[in-house]
Amino acid sequence: MRSVRELLPLVLLLLLVHAALGAFVWWLWRHFELASPKMVWGLAAVPVLSIWYCWRRDKRQPRVTLSTASVLMSGPFDLKARLRHLPFVIALAGLGLLILALVRPQSKDNWRNEQRDGIDIMIAMDFSASMLAKDFKPDRLEAAKNVAMRFIDDRPNDRIGLVVYEGEAFTQCPLTTDHTVLNDLFLKARSGLIDGGTAVGMGLATAINRLRDSDTKSKVIILLTDGVNNAGTIQPLDAAQIAQQFGVRVYTIGVGTRGKALSPVAIYPNGQFKYDYVQVEIDEEMLRKVADLTGGKYFRATDERKLKGVYAEIDKLEKTRVKVTEHSRRNDEYFRVLLAGCVLLGISLLLERTYFRTSP
Repeated sequence: MRSVRELLPLVLLLLLVHAALGAFVWWLWRHFELASPKMVWGLAAVPVLSIWYCWRRDKRQPRVTLSTASVLMSGPFDLKARLRHLPFVIALAGLGLLILALVRPQSKDNWRNEQRDGIDIMIAMDFSASMLAKDFKPDRLEAAKNVAMRFIDDRPNDRIGLVVYEGEAFTQCPLTTDHTVLNDLFLKARSGLIDGGTAVGMGLATAINRLRDSDTKSKVIILLTDGVNNAGTIQPLDAAQIAQQFGVRVYTIGVGTRGKALSPVAIYPNGQFKYDYVQVEIDEEMLRKVADLTGGKYFRATDERKLKGVYAEIDKLEKTRVKVTEHSRRNDEYFRVLLAGCVLLGISLLLERTYFRTSP
């Protein structure tokens, strides 16, 4: 039996090869699809061959009996002697790579096509002076604007516009997918820009006019008010019948607490409002009929939390339809592993026939 000193380099090289092959198998498993994963068991040949080589190595060398053998055994080894097992180790690594090539690692290309059916939504919001009531924080109007803008941000694929109404109605922003511009115009809108009053029918009709030429499958109006229709030349139910003809669904929202709320009752010469507690009056029957006639739904929001819930429910009811087609393609990646294994076997053969060649 040769000394442990002679055996150690061989053991270290074999352990290095086994560790490298194990790490490579783990890397392949994580980064590729394996077409023939059962072929990994072929790597069992690597440790078997390693044991066989260690067992056979003594018998492959000629022996000479010398009286000074102990001196030679403890003497220094040159570099060639220490690396004489290198061709076998390289061949073993090459064999391992050839076996892994049989596993057929494959890369996978995935892509998807998306077709989105967007929804056209017009928000018709009451900007009358009563919307400055303090039952919401800081008031009904600002709370309604903030909640609506969050609703807009959550629907990036839809075209959304804004109609503002008091005693009359006008389009603050036409249908657009540029929600940054829409939110900016939302912030700039304020009460008092047009004649006072609450023209619910005019606000609804203006929003319908913006949607009538839309070619989308889903057209929606969100109509928000805190009062009773008391101005304008169009009645809300007449406008609702027009919406029905154009296939527009109207979701109506009544905003305001139940009972009395601190509301503007007069305006001072300096432009400031005088506030007092006033009974909240919302024509819920009219709003419910408008929603029912158009296939929509009526909601009552008595505080900002409930108003957020209203918009969240509308968001669920009017989901943008997305058609997704997924594709995948697999590409064989074993060639590089096969080539590396062949190169290592070639290097092993070349070293054995040249630098490490021995004569019997």
